[in-house]
Parts: sequence; C-alpha cells; structure tokens
Amino acid sequence: MDILVTGANGFLGKAIVKELEKDNKLFCLSRSSGNYQILLEREVPEFKQSFDLVIHAAGKAHSIPKTESERKQFYDVNIIGTQNLLKGLEKRGVPNQFVFISSVSVYGQEFGKAIKEDHKLEAKDAYGLSKIEAEGLLTEWCKKHNVVCTILRLPLLVGKNPPGNLGAMIKAIDKGYYFNIGGGEARKSMVLAQDVAAFIPIVSSVGGTYNLTDEHHPSFMELSSAISILRNKKQPYNLPLIVAVAMGFFGDLLGEKAPINSLKIKKITSDLTFDDSKARSLLNWKSKPVLEYLKTNLI
Repeated sequence: MDILVTGANGFLGKAIVKELEKDNKLFCLSRSSGNYQILLEREVPEFKQSFDLVIHAAGKAHSIPKTESERKQFYDVNIIGTQNLLKGLEKRGVPNQFVFISSVSVYGQEFGKAIKEDHKLEAKDAYGLSKIEAEGLLTEWCKKHNVVCTILRLPLLVGKNPPGNLGAMIKAIDKGYYFNIGGGEARKSMVLAQDVAAFIPIVSSVGGTYNLTDEHHPSFMELSSAISILRNKKQPYNLPLIVAVAMGFFGDLLGEKAPINSLKIKKITSDLTFDDSKARSLLNWKSKPVLEYLKTNLI
C-alpha cells in the first residue's frame, strides 16, 4: 500500500516506519525530515499523491504546561495540526483507511483498574482534552468521507530511548536517585512500540477504538528492578509509605509551590491499568510483556 506516516521521526513513528517499510511504499511527514517537512499546525500540506492508508502519529505530548501559551501548544499541534492534515488529504484525495494514535489520557483517570474503551472521556488536562477533540473531529471526518477509522489509545510506550516518564525513570536510575514508594507495588499499563506498529496493518482495514497494553501491567518495583539489572545499576531504594504520606501532607500545607502533595502520592502509589480485551478477542492482538523485552534489549 501507499502509506503516509505523520510524526515519522518521533519515538513511535520510527517504529511504525521500520515495521511497515518492508512491504509497503511509505511517505513520511515530520518537522525536519522525510518526504514532507512541514509544521502541520502552521500550514496545510500539499501532497503530490493520494494514499491508501494514513497513520497520524504526529502530536505534542510528554510535557506539563505551566502557562496559557504552553497549553495552547497542545491545541495548535494536536487539533489545528490534525485539521490541516485532513484539508491536505481532501485536496489530493482521501485515503481508504485512517489510523489515529491517541492516548489513554483521554479517560482522565489517575487511578483505576482495567479501564475499558467505553469509559467516559473525562480528561481535564490540555493534552487529554486535545486528544479527545482530535478523536471527535477525525471520527466525523472519516464518517463523512467513508474512510475506515481506527483509534489506538496507548499507555506508556516502551522501546529504545523512550521519552516521557519512562525516560525520566531510566535517567534517575542511571544517576542513582530513583526510589520506589511503599515497595513500588502500584501497577501501570504500558506497551512496546514495536508491537503497536505490527498491529496497525491488522487493525487498519477493520476500524474501531482500542486500548493496547502488554497485558501484564508491570509494577514500579518490577520495572525499576528490571531496568537496574539491564543497566548494571544498584537496585532502587524504597521510601516507606508512611514517610511519603507525611511528605504529601506537608506539601499540601505549602500549596502549589510544593514539588509533591497528597494527590501526587496517591497517584504514584495507586494502580492505573487499561483493558485491551477488545483487541485481543476481536483481532487476536498479541503483545510481548515489557519485562520480558527488558531482559534482552537495551533501552
């Protein structure tokens, strides 16, 4: 197929390109490399051909906005950028299939277990809200143009040189200042980027909205221990829960300037997992456990 990948130079985009370039003709769009080097939030792309499949992986993530200007960046990149992409596709010819890379952030939950795709979309943060709006406009656009629409809601992505929270954890372990709280028992959903990439050709012709995870949902203790072994570092220290709770209470008294408070402690020490049984039962989604991957792969 002729496939357009936006965000092709990003963490997941690179995995998608690597997986699909063997059997398809790929066209890459990113800010600084590929067939189309543009900022989607600023201009409508002028495509030279139409595509069978579009995989929209471009977007802004992995930062917490502190100002109104920074919050607006999520709107510009994730919503205006998507709108401009769709306008460009309309001018050249709409694809048969469209896959949108979304996030479990749309659910707006900081703790919970086995959250399914039919859960209310309750995000209040700039990132989650921008993904909700982008999902909505894409769904309507695909319906209007008779395009098979797939939305993949992803948790923490794992692979070599990962961004975001996992990247921060690895850096902290390397420097020796990472520690678990209360034994690190809280479990979080995550998934390998390469598994997501391999699933796209399977799901793109079917459509629908899916959570994807590694099904195991590693605990902080399991994950940090595996990374420490892999990188030949000391096992992380443990901060007793009662001490963390006291720190959170003290942070509550200090107010917004405090680096930690009771809510953050609760978030760190609570499970947040997502149910991907829909993909497994309908499309035979298979994923490699993250902990198994970490035994043999550098990150």
